[in-house]
Amino acid sequence: MKIGNFNLKLDRTYIIAELSANHNGKLEIAKETIKVAKEIGANAVKLQTYTADTLTLNCDKEDFIIKGGTLWDNKSMYKLYQEAYTPWEWHKELFDYAREIGIDIFSSPFDKTAVDFLEKFNPSAYKIASFEITDYELIRYTASKMRPMIISTGIATIDEIQDAVNICRSVDNHNIVLLKCTSAYPAPLEDANLVTIPNLEETFGVISGFSDHTLGSTAPIVAVTLGAKIIEKHFILDKSIGGADADFSMDKQEFSEMVKAIRDVENLLGKVDYTMTEKKKKSRQFSRSLYVAKDIKKGDLFTEENIRSVRPGYGMHPKYLKDILGKKAKKDYNFAERFQW
Repeated sequence: MKIGNFNLKLDRTYIIAELSANHNGKLEIAKETIKVAKEIGANAVKLQTYTADTLTLNCDKEDFIIKGGTLWDNKSMYKLYQEAYTPWEWHKELFDYAREIGIDIFSSPFDKTAVDFLEKFNPSAYKIASFEITDYELIRYTASKMRPMIISTGIATIDEIQDAVNICRSVDNHNIVLLKCTSAYPAPLEDANLVTIPNLEETFGVISGFSDHTLGSTAPIVAVTLGAKIIEKHFILDKSIGGADADFSMDKQEFSEMVKAIRDVENLLGKVDYTMTEKKKKSRQFSRSLYVAKDIKKGDLFTEENIRSVRPGYGMHPKYLKDILGKKAKKDYNFAERFQW
């Protein structure tokens, strides 16, 4: 499965810098964020395509006031989304700029009109946000465009995850990635449950990854060791910019360090390999082998005193020692000679 030119099966971890509201209403900040994301090693930058009116109703009734211990408590949903959205008139310039500098770009549509709008820009994938996983018609319509589908599972039941996967497959779209996600901002480490990442792949027959809202880089690093092929993290140039998502976003230094750590982890994980490399062969000088520990005359018996398993490893393999002990020497052997039978 490919996203743009990136092969999720063959290449390394696909790291997404989530722009979200971190432009704070300024196009130049959005472009600079894309530029820096490229410089520090992100594979892609992701936008969010909605308006307050496509997400909610302009209403101050109790149902529409945010509560529950979030960063945005007591604010109306409509006002939050008005502040946080990425203006649609920016999209062409942002897509063009990202492609010009060589970083992948796509977006999360939040309704059908956003999908139709984004189709103009030939995105390499679509991301379904965790809170939209229950919007089956949005999933169906988006999947019908036959682009890779990246779906966050944050608030979904296992049945809803299966429904989302089935909907994609029902329109013959089998390019599906499920992201483990904890829909809390920021998310506590104890709620991450990262062992779900390989289980998503096993249970649903898809590629799995991790959309992270924890603070720091521990969770995404561990996620990669568990097989996550995509890491998504909110990215902001500098937290002093402010905005709806600044508190749980990584700044330039943090994101850069995370990317480096993930690449180090990939090198550490490597591949299943039992071959005898040149490095291994050289290191075998420090292994044990059979050497003559005392001068031996022809006819003497080989004993544990005159044949020993010692370092270095240039002599006969120690596994033969039990076959040699008690046999008679057919020639003379000198002290410290490599023993060969």
